[in-house]
Amino acid sequence: MRMTDLIQKKRDGGALTREEIRWMIGGYTQGDIPDYQMSAMAMAIYFRGMDMDETYELTMAMLDSGDRIDLSAVSGIKADKHSTGGVGDKTSLVLCPMVAACGVKMAKLSGRGLGHTGGTIDKLESFPGFSTAMEEDAFLRQVDRVGFAIAGQTAQLCPADKKLYALRDVTATVASMPLIVSSILCKKLAAGADVIVLDVKCGSGAFMQTEQDAFGLAQALTQVGRRAGRKVVAVVTDMDEPLGNAVGNALEVKEALAALRGEYRGDLMDLCLTLGTQILREGGAAKDDAEARAMLENAISSGAALEKFAQFVRAQGGDAAAVYEPSLLPEAPVKLEVPAPVGGYVKRIHAEGVGLVSMRLGGGRASKEDSVDLAVGVVLAKKVGDAVAAGESLGWVHARTAEAARQAAEQLAACYEIGPEPVERAPFIKGVVRCAQEGATA
Repeated sequence: MRMTDLIQKKRDGGALTREEIRWMIGGYTQGDIPDYQMSAMAMAIYFRGMDMDETYELTMAMLDSGDRIDLSAVSGIKADKHSTGGVGDKTSLVLCPMVAACGVKMAKLSGRGLGHTGGTIDKLESFPGFSTAMEEDAFLRQVDRVGFAIAGQTAQLCPADKKLYALRDVTATVASMPLIVSSILCKKLAAGADVIVLDVKCGSGAFMQTEQDAFGLAQALTQVGRRAGRKVVAVVTDMDEPLGNAVGNALEVKEALAALRGEYRGDLMDLCLTLGTQILREGGAAKDDAEARAMLENAISSGAALEKFAQFVRAQGGDAAAVYEPSLLPEAPVKLEVPAPVGGYVKRIHAEGVGLVSMRLGGGRASKEDSVDLAVGVVLAKKVGDAVAAGESLGWVHARTAEAARQAAEQLAACYEIGPEPVERAPFIKGVVRCAQEGATA
């Protein structure tokens, strides 16, 4: 078998066989196939696509390139969640303790933020002493005992994906549906959960810009996941504006804690209730959506979810006192209000722009080597559809210096579009895809 022949076959629109895909992924992972040939293949896939059989085989080949986590020692149903990325996405911090308080275990591996999107691990490190570096045995024990754990991803899981994604990132081939599906699912399948819920975002602050593309990705993900023997549900959600109001590590943690205390009712809680409902339903903990939602609501109102989160922080070495006293979390020395330049109604908030404001303050990474300032970021006072008077607060900038705050305030104001007419907000939850239709293509 020759890589040149496979590149030509895909370039000309042919479908690769299971044997060809496994030979290719195995050879690339081991270093026998050079980057320049895999770059050519990635570009051929980008233009020619892959059918569902190819996408499934690519996913499984990447899954088999490394280790898998065996969750069989953990009692009960185990679930996992993945988001395709966005601005202000602190969903895992609220969802995991809610679901765990309802009796379904959450075994989650997460990463750090890059660019304008935040990372769950960075946010959690706002708790003094918190660590996501866990041996597998400790991870499993905590999931079983506490109900959930969030750990950093290891190099041994899906090394083919790590190597291929780095190549796609520098060859303009990230935006390929079959490559996205295989990259997401190989890691989720390797993590071993029975139930996988996927938050597929669409809009200006998301990777999938249109609803059509987001639903196409959701269908492909669910179909490949189900074919791999897992219960997979995808929820398509809006990312035309930041999720919630806070963008920045410790600021997002504080908002998540407010949600767990029952003090926040908005798009963040809507999302967590929707994702949690799918997990409880697919995991057999609830007979239908109504029962599942009621269980999750009770986890908040009873304080069980907040207590579960405190147990989690304590188990991973963090200061759980900050769960009940958020002022113990990192706070920036400068706080600057951002006034509205004109009155009217918020027509649009450029989500990616808001994320970049936080990143430039130090709350994100322009490159993987950058350090992160956990205290800085922005908190929005107005969302799309809200009325605002001239001079009224659009939000607050949390910065390390007065000059950084001044620049960020100008940038944040520019992210807002304010018009004279009332604005009707588009539905935040676009739809739920429980199982893809037969014959769908990636």
